[in-house]
Amino acid sequence: MSCFHQGLVAPLDKNNVDTDQIIPKQFLTSTSRDGFDKALFYDWRYLGDGQPDPEFVLNYPQYQGASILLSRDNFGCGSSREHAPWALKQYGFSVIIAESFADIFFNNCANNQMLTIALASAQLDALFALCESEQALHIEVDLANQQLRSSRFAPITFSVRADVKERLLSGLDFIGVTEQYNAQIDAFEQQLKAQRPWQ
Repeated sequence: MSCFHQGLVAPLDKNNVDTDQIIPKQFLTSTSRDGFDKALFYDWRYLGDGQPDPEFVLNYPQYQGASILLSRDNFGCGSSREHAPWALKQYGFSVIIAESFADIFFNNCANNQMLTIALASAQLDALFALCESEQALHIEVDLANQQLRSSRFAPITFSVRADVKERLLSGLDFIGVTEQYNAQIDAFEQQLKAQRPWQ
């Protein structure tokens, strides 16, 4: 599978977007993983009366249906809440492109089948400039070959950790990876039980 994802890019031109902005703490009371998309970027997306803020980028008509989020440095900093990638994914984002990511947020995204791509500042500047033009920017994300492609720019190569790449391409989270070894785990438990019959 060469194309991991293909979609419209939405530009969020901000540094240090923290998890409390991604999903504010007052929305973390549910024990279900569902419904967090409505609270994504709540303080930025909505006005005081609860109506959408027309000045916030995700409310612009041209970015409706976007599935690739473009941002800046240190995305996902702050608390370790896994609700942040849940909210982003439920809203419709599958790929996040930024200069860097907080470590825990990065791992939470990978475990929720979301790809985070770190690019140099100059590359981000070029992508933001394309987003600001009149023509919508669509990008094809080739995870197998680690490239971003579009008719509007030359292919951009990106790095990705080997274990993250394998999990995303296979559709597995941490538990799924472990379950691949169920037979070996069962065999070990049976062997241990035979060696320790008193347990």
